[in-house]
Amino acid sequence: MSTADYKTMTTAEIREDFLRFFEAKGCKLYPSSSLVPDDPSLLLTNAGMNQFKEYYQGKKTMPEIGACSCQKCLRTNDIDNIGDATHLSFFEMLGNFSFGGYSKADAIAWAYEFITGPDHLGLPPERLYMTVFEDDDEAIELWHEQGVPYDHISRLGEKDNFWAAGPTGPCGPCSEIYFDQGEEFGCGGEHCGPGCDDCDRYLEFWNLVFTQYDRQEDGSLPELPHRNIDTGMGLERIAAIMQHKSTNYDGDLLQGLIGVGERLSGHTYGTDAARDRSLRIVADHARAVTFMIGDGILPGNEGRGYVLRRLLRRAVYHGRLMGIEGAFLGAYVEKICELMGDNYPAVVESRSLIDGIVAAEEERFGATLDSGEELLAAELDKLDEGATLPGDVAFKLHDTYGFPIDLTREICEAAGRDVDMDAFDACMTEQRERARASANRDAWGTFNDVWTALSDRLAATEFRGYDEDECPARVLALVADGAEVERAEKGAEVEIVLDATPFYAEMGGQVGDTGTLATAAGARLRVTDTKVKGALYVHVATVEEGAVAVGDEVSAQIDAGRRELIRRNHTATHLLDAALKRVLGDHVSQAGSLVAPDRLRFDFTHFEAVTADELARIEGMVNAEIFAAEPIVTRVMGIDEAKASGAVALFGEKYGDVVRVVSTGESDAPFSRELCGGTHAKNTADLGLFKIVSEGSVGSNARRIEAVTSMGAIEYVDERLLALDEVAHELKCRPDDVASRVAALQAELRETKKALEAATTGAGAGKVADAYKGAVQLDGYKVVVARIDGLSGKEMRSAWDGIRDAAGGEPVACVIASATPDGKVALLAGGTDGAVSAGFAAGSIVKDIAGLVGGRGGGRPNMAQAGGSDVSGIDAALDAARAALGI
Repeated sequence: MSTADYKTMTTAEIREDFLRFFEAKGCKLYPSSSLVPDDPSLLLTNAGMNQFKEYYQGKKTMPEIGACSCQKCLRTNDIDNIGDATHLSFFEMLGNFSFGGYSKADAIAWAYEFITGPDHLGLPPERLYMTVFEDDDEAIELWHEQGVPYDHISRLGEKDNFWAAGPTGPCGPCSEIYFDQGEEFGCGGEHCGPGCDDCDRYLEFWNLVFTQYDRQEDGSLPELPHRNIDTGMGLERIAAIMQHKSTNYDGDLLQGLIGVGERLSGHTYGTDAARDRSLRIVADHARAVTFMIGDGILPGNEGRGYVLRRLLRRAVYHGRLMGIEGAFLGAYVEKICELMGDNYPAVVESRSLIDGIVAAEEERFGATLDSGEELLAAELDKLDEGATLPGDVAFKLHDTYGFPIDLTREICEAAGRDVDMDAFDACMTEQRERARASANRDAWGTFNDVWTALSDRLAATEFRGYDEDECPARVLALVADGAEVERAEKGAEVEIVLDATPFYAEMGGQVGDTGTLATAAGARLRVTDTKVKGALYVHVATVEEGAVAVGDEVSAQIDAGRRELIRRNHTATHLLDAALKRVLGDHVSQAGSLVAPDRLRFDFTHFEAVTADELARIEGMVNAEIFAAEPIVTRVMGIDEAKASGAVALFGEKYGDVVRVVSTGESDAPFSRELCGGTHAKNTADLGLFKIVSEGSVGSNARRIEAVTSMGAIEYVDERLLALDEVAHELKCRPDDVASRVAALQAELRETKKALEAATTGAGAGKVADAYKGAVQLDGYKVVVARIDGLSGKEMRSAWDGIRDAAGGEPVACVIASATPDGKVALLAGGTDGAVSAGFAAGSIVKDIAGLVGGRGGGRPNMAQAGGSDVSGIDAALDAARAALGI
């Protein structure tokens, strides 16, 4: 079968053609949503339909007949398979969708038109095969009407061709489209065809899902109120087909990234299977990492951050396998921005941040590899002679410490050890099963709870809190213990939905408002928190007097004094963000915040500790804006206008078409201008004073500043002055003299410590000289076995240095013990290279004798130390050492 019987298209051409085709059919074009989904039940965006979930559920409607998109996706359930011909972590998914708009017949007809039409993909019909659900006669006839022969349509079972959101709920049959790559890719089996597990001849590239049923608990399948269409076509896969290639990695985009690896490593793709796999893995993972950071995900030890860190470290490790030295992922980031920046400008806008985080993580992982080698060495020391490294140990190094199994096997092989790979593989299988059990293969997540039902039924809460502290409202719903109730009596804890509210719900780092709800009949409720569930504001309250029922009219009043303190701290976070960018650089981006009445906490991206001088400049800038008494100006405008005005959008945050823009002052270039839905002070002067309380790390590449304003700042300053007065009183000096008095005391302490160390070392030096006089000549080296009391663990090393110096370059070794000044035991064994070559093994000796002094320890053949608690066992330990040495 000829590979030249259809045209060639680039990835960019396919993407553009697909979107324009479905726009022309009446579908609304939606931009790709973030890799961080709006749905809290999903870890990462893993399918094109994620952003349309609420349309499927009927919570939202659109006037158009459907939608289309090219969605960036990320899946890592099979991370260890990534690098083969088909598996990717990051990929682009082309999709067209309908929510009761166009029909199943339209979806099939349009799909066939797009893939065979000469103005579009123009694939040869004879190389196309379709599969349908085994009972879906309708789909068979619809394909046949397009001209597909019956012998190119096959039926598959529920496992392959039926989609379901879960045991119950939306579901429906699928129809998959396959491309015949040719007999040379086949297995030659009698029943080889689409869906064959034994070969890659038939390549599936587009799946059409017809969500038309609502499965009940009894298994029945009544029709949904309207039928939905959900399709997905992997862009990388169809690009490979349209470029006459056989794998996802052979398309133009990924080949561009593989070319970066070829240049950095000096290896040519296609000449060595192992290196080819590493080139593919680094290309894939580098792209995933770039887009994850661009969407606001930062490296961490759990959740999305863990996925990012694991992908990044896996890329670095495979770079090392190819012999790439030093940090190198920045070169991939540059190429990704070049290849994909036009379609995904966020990666270009975040380029400096991505570069910084990638470089810092590469350096961090280098240290991890070093520490992993130490951990592995310690585990090998514990093993009996000839024993195999347990698989669970290798898995712990791999999973907990990020230490690659290939490197574990390499080190073990050099040490003459095997790794129990069966047990390691069992651990890996168990982990994958846990991951798959917790991930939804259908990308829907969970959605059936009380708040989903309420969101379907109730209109969005009207928020009046920007201008009002109190307003009348009506109770729309009451929820207790996760279920709707009609009435709540005195003492009950209840969650309340109102039609309107002045209460700000916790979001954007700002804590929820507190206050009261009261009825004309005398009911009174204390609101302790306010949260948001979709478009509903939920008031967490306790009924203090009377009773409240659905339909009651209430007066909703916030704690205005508490809100005012929150306003001030929220405005302070905007000023702090602007000051950080000016002092530290544009790579700074908000990574989290807490805006409470008593304090503020601000997390931001940065790659090193902020210096005292930088902190002083940052604090000074914020206070200068406070003292300038700039009015806080809020305007509502379109998102594009807001960004054009220079408004800062929070890293990784999602915004609607219309946004609130908060600025300090009326000028065209204010000190701070941000997109924000929170509440703010009326004037910067309301903040009074801004004081930074602390600065520190909250993980790699992220720092945290805690600060106070207004009354909190005054309380903080008062507490610090009181503490200073107390210290001055203890030092018997004036507060102004505390620093010089402490410096004088520290200098005095240093001198005293030096004198003590000199006295100890002097006494020890004479004992070392005496010990060397008793050295015993063994076969090829001298050895000193002695007790030298009064030395610390650190001073034992100095004693060994003295013995080695006394030997004048001749092979020498020692086993020495000391009753330390604090009543413990220190053991040390050391040997020169000559002594080790002659058979001396420091680690083995210390390991064998440490137990006699109530301790444990070990080390390398040329140096080993141990500590113990039993001074009475020192002589026995040294006798055991002499016996081991044959003295």
